[in-house]
Amino acid sequence: MSPSLSPSRAADFKQCPLLYRFRSIDRLDEAPSPAAARGTLVHAVLEELFELPAAERTPEAAVGLVPERWQALVEERPELAEMIADDESRTKDSWFAEAAALVERWFTLEDPSRLEPSRREVKVEVELEGLTLRGIIDRVDVAPTGEVRIVDYKTGRSPSERFEGKALFQMKFYGLVHWRTTGRVPDLLQLVYLRDGQVIRYAPDEADLLALERNVRAVSSAIQQASATGDFRPSPSRLCSWCDFKPLCPAFGGTPPPYPPSAPPEATASDGQDSALP
Repeated sequence: MSPSLSPSRAADFKQCPLLYRFRSIDRLDEAPSPAAARGTLVHAVLEELFELPAAERTPEAAVGLVPERWQALVEERPELAEMIADDESRTKDSWFAEAAALVERWFTLEDPSRLEPSRREVKVEVELEGLTLRGIIDRVDVAPTGEVRIVDYKTGRSPSERFEGKALFQMKFYGLVHWRTTGRVPDLLQLVYLRDGQVIRYAPDEADLLALERNVRAVSSAIQQASATGDFRPSPSRLCSWCDFKPLCPAFGGTPPPYPPSAPPEATASDGQDSALP
């Protein structure tokens, strides 16, 4: 099995090799968070809205989809209902209101009645000389004149200029997959941040995507080397405060589980699709 990589797992390894190991090799459970569940819900609503005729894609219609799409998620993941019920910081109604507010803010940034996406929630995959790149793109727009725009929704706040490049890594990754799949560099990469109503737009070129490809290959090579030895070292940062695996991290006095001895390097270097929920 050839190694594979998604933008989320590549970002995990770049942030902290031990985090990558816990998620992709040990596949340890992570408690679903209200923020992640809300993000998944909002994504589902925005995707479903495009099933309506253009004239019916209104804020009211979108907000009306929130309970329906939540029920569908709960049927797949019953523990999500328990998570919201146990969240002492907010009531169920306030949690729905927060999701609805994010959906409504989207209408101040884009007009869905004027959009006819070419593809939505599309799984993409391409093999580049033995390395498979894969992921899920929220939306691909193709203009009548042929221009291609790749769009991703984010339910958090937009990053500062200092961290904007890190945010664009995912979009350039998708741009690379699109280019290598279709032979066309996308004309625009667009990140839509619903928490604070900001949009980041970036027009890539071949040089950008070639540099990203070299970066991804270097990450994959480092993952395979670490997989062969089991040497996934922690990289402490302020992000550790939000890590579910902190009790197992040597940087904080914890002990990781034994490294799986039967997992071959090519298998441990592989991972699945990105997902907002663990």
